[in-house]
Amino acid sequence: MVEKTSAVYLFAGQDPSSKDASLNKIKEEISCGNDLHFNLDVLYARELTLKDLQEKLLCLPLKSKKRLVVIKDALNLKADVKEFISRYVKKPYPQAILLLDMDKYPYKDEFIKKISPCVRVLRFKEEAHPDAFVLGRAIDLKKAPYALSVLRQLLKSGEKPERILGGLRFSWENRVKDAAQSRKRLAALLGCDIEIKTGRLKPEFALEKLIINLCCLTKPLR
Repeated sequence: MVEKTSAVYLFAGQDPSSKDASLNKIKEEISCGNDLHFNLDVLYARELTLKDLQEKLLCLPLKSKKRLVVIKDALNLKADVKEFISRYVKKPYPQAILLLDMDKYPYKDEFIKKISPCVRVLRFKEEAHPDAFVLGRAIDLKKAPYALSVLRQLLKSGEKPERILGGLRFSWENRVKDAAQSRKRLAALLGCDIEIKTGRLKPEFALEKLIINLCCLTKPLR
């Protein structure tokens, strides 16, 4: 819920209904009757130029104190637009509210690091993006069905089998202290790698076989 109108917002997440509710609250704060369509611009990051954004932000509101400029898919902004916004959030125009809308909140992203201290961030439901560390932890806990589900998500997202194998090895290097366990896991990883490279099994089948074998032979790690 938006309690007070800010100058710059960042909406992150994939919950359209909650986002719309918060957006409507902002619209109510700035609108006067039927004039909202004069004071609202919805822009799309991939096609947005710096000149277009500057023009929209500089437009004066009609029968209202503020205009609302929404940028969809804001993580896909061009470099010069991101640089402008990084400066803009420190001293926003008094007549404009800027809202950056994105599906996720990549807190390590340099653009996000620059702007987040100066904007109001609202986090909504975000889709989980598992990696090899999540997969490794599922295997540690002997949760084969969940580990297979994570594997399918990784493959569907375009992750390469060799990167998955490398990620598993790296995730275990500093966590598995039992020498016998380390040797078993390494042997299983090498065997899977050979099966993929020689074409004995399709990569997805070789990885599924690896996960099931690892879940059976490893001790659960807490």
